[in-house]
Amino acid sequence: MINIPKGTKDVLPSQSYKWQFVEDVARETAKTFNYKEVRTPVFEYTELFQRGVGETTDVVNKEMYTFEDKGGRSITLKPEGTAGVARLFIENGLASSPLPVKTFYITPAFRYERPQAGRLREFHQFGLEVFGSPSPETDAEVIFAASSFLDKLGLKDIELQINSIGCPICRNEYNKALKKYFEPHLESMCQTCKTRYEKNPLRMLDCKEENCKAINANAPKILDYLCEDCKSHFEEVKALLNVLGLKYTVNPRIVRGLDYYTKTVFEFLTGKIGAQSAVCAGGRYDNLLSQLGGNSLPAIGFAAGIERLLLLMETTGAPFPAEQKPRIYIAGMDGKTRSLAFETAAYLRTNGVSAEVDHMQRSIKAQFKYADKIGAEFVAVIGEEEFNAGVVNVKKMADGSTSAVKIKELYTYLTKEI
Repeated sequence: MINIPKGTKDVLPSQSYKWQFVEDVARETAKTFNYKEVRTPVFEYTELFQRGVGETTDVVNKEMYTFEDKGGRSITLKPEGTAGVARLFIENGLASSPLPVKTFYITPAFRYERPQAGRLREFHQFGLEVFGSPSPETDAEVIFAASSFLDKLGLKDIELQINSIGCPICRNEYNKALKKYFEPHLESMCQTCKTRYEKNPLRMLDCKEENCKAINANAPKILDYLCEDCKSHFEEVKALLNVLGLKYTVNPRIVRGLDYYTKTVFEFLTGKIGAQSAVCAGGRYDNLLSQLGGNSLPAIGFAAGIERLLLLMETTGAPFPAEQKPRIYIAGMDGKTRSLAFETAAYLRTNGVSAEVDHMQRSIKAQFKYADKIGAEFVAVIGEEEFNAGVVNVKKMADGSTSAVKIKELYTYLTKEI
């Protein structure tokens, strides 16, 4: 027996309709806000994530699935969606399109992490990315789109937290303040934080080690170091969120785990699924395109983990649509009646009616049992008499009522019953 790899998960037929619902809501939300789909490869050159996500992040340092292909090139399974979409934007010359360019994706992603509830090594993300607009209105729109998506899924008690982590100008002053604060504590901090102290002290605030988290609690706040432009931008974002009626909390400790973020960052949090509290998160990344060799254009986006959303929906009893079931099961008794059942089902299917027939040579009694198990709304029986008369006996499974219906009129009968 070959088992599924650790940190991955099968999606069974009894669960796939839930996935389809979340994906349908994602696509509906994207369409409402006029975002168009993009699809990027599952793997990219490793350098894309080293330069884009950042060499001091846990994702690049610890979590990427990286290998050498047969040509000796370093390849990485995508650990997140944004860097690949940014590469697509640059490589395909979308900067010459009317701006902003508004995109969305639904994609698998891969990180080598310790599997736990809401965190897998292969997971799936729905994300929006906007390129070309520096406007606070765009920040507010992206946050509003994320909120609308979560609302449409029927999720309640989700807390929105926002922050601004500034631009390179004010970040430089903030990093100096962080270094000054952390210097006397450095010996007692983890090795990762010691490395980050030299390369990117802001990343130290993202450390998960308990001792480091305790030290971080009293570190300087980025909001106290914002330049006038970043401060004004953040104030406008907050004002627009107020206009939209979105409740939020300013949390100066949100820095996000990826290096490309600038200015606005945000998270939608829940306390219902354990440690994995962020169900959707994102922010502005105005320097990513230039870091990847493209024109300097502002950008912003978010991503939501689909597995984590499904876990939260199931935990909180959010409503799912009914599982797909066949409209009608058509039962035959012998060779010629089974053949007519097959032909009739084919006609119904061609015209958009979900129909099922026997594939296991079951008796009529067994076919009724099977039709009941799969939730068929109607069962039509074709016996010798029905075959000769060109009719079927249709049983409505909900109440047991029966009707004799001409085969040529079965489609009309079923559509009238909707």
